[in-house]
Amino acid sequence: MNDYDLWFTTINASNKEKLKLIREFKDTKEIWYRFINENKNMEKFYYDKDRINEIKQEMIKEEIKVVFYYEEDYPKILKNYDDMPFGLFYKGNIKKINSISTNVGVVGSRNCTRYGFDITKILLKDLVKQGIGIISGMAKGIDTYAHTQCLENNGFTCAVLGCGADVIYPRENKELYCKIVDKGCIISQYEPNTKPMPYNFPVRNRIISGLSDLIVVVEAGIKSGSLITANAALDQGKDVAAVPGSVFSKTSLGTNMLIKEGAHSITKSSDIFDILGLQVKYNSYDNYAEKIKFQKPEEKKLYNLITDVPMHVDDIRRLTNIDIKELYALLFEMQLKNEILCLSGNYYVKINNAFK
Repeated sequence: MNDYDLWFTTINASNKEKLKLIREFKDTKEIWYRFINENKNMEKFYYDKDRINEIKQEMIKEEIKVVFYYEEDYPKILKNYDDMPFGLFYKGNIKKINSISTNVGVVGSRNCTRYGFDITKILLKDLVKQGIGIISGMAKGIDTYAHTQCLENNGFTCAVLGCGADVIYPRENKELYCKIVDKGCIISQYEPNTKPMPYNFPVRNRIISGLSDLIVVVEAGIKSGSLITANAALDQGKDVAAVPGSVFSKTSLGTNMLIKEGAHSITKSSDIFDILGLQVKYNSYDNYAEKIKFQKPEEKKLYNLITDVPMHVDDIRRLTNIDIKELYALLFEMQLKNEILCLSGNYYVKINNAFK
């Protein structure tokens, strides 16, 4: 790690200004000499050796690494834009971002509903199954569910933070943060110990959209930060998709507005694959029940009963009259065989109808 690179990463200049300078001078040391010799903008470009050493010590303590714009591991997709950070602090496996062919940004409301949670669960299961990486911001709500579902399905996820890479925000996501570090990647343009200030997040959102081949907004209010991410994606020439919701729900006002303004409407997982131009083969639902070899008559009974409309376990028990212990065992077996999906609140839905 070059101290001049670290200095250049942390100076108070815009990302666009930094990239313009590095493209002109090729080397951060040359940039420093230029401003020292010409005695211009010395306050902005002041080289504080003590501060650099403090940052380095904090990086060692918190096991934070940094990658610079000219290095091989810097996300290649970000080099398409002139306002990306010169340096990215990270924890975890940043190399994976370049090795995965497709990354999808999944964002949404911090105050999401069960509808948003269930849709995120179904979407992420299908996306990860196709080897798609998931980019999000580790915020409460949809972001958290997106990261969690990706990890639970053994996928790769990257969280872009609006604070230092060593700052866990929100605090209740400590366990999730540790799992992402272990199996994915935490990224921040901000130096260690940077607090999650409101003005950091619009910049963070541009990195989320920059890393993604497509932005999917699951739920969003009319003033949601997710709409900033969506607008950043449009500025970058990316596709934006949104899940439609009830016109009576505040958390769907933003997504419905996006669709009205031209965003792709997502009503099933295959819609995402179509937007990305991915050829994904699904089993036809026609006569699907006849093709399944049910081991027990009760299992076939359950499969024919459960539809694409979520059904509570109490209603299933009432309609089938199956003992509750046996019912849970059967439902669990059917989940393992990818025939049904358990949603939050003990609701079940037929997986071959839902979002296919």
